[in-house]
Amino acid sequence: MKPMIAVLIAAALTLAGCNTVRGVGQDIEKAGDAIQKSTK
Repeated sequence: MKPMIAVLIAAALTLAGCNTVRGVGQDIEKAGDAIQKSTK
């Protein structure tokens, strides 16, 4: 449970840091990859 919370916090910080639509897409993709890795 704790690793998942850490991933969600990291994703939120990453999303807050992007300024463009392209950046949002890249950030969402990275967050998805991190979530997939944490579930394996």
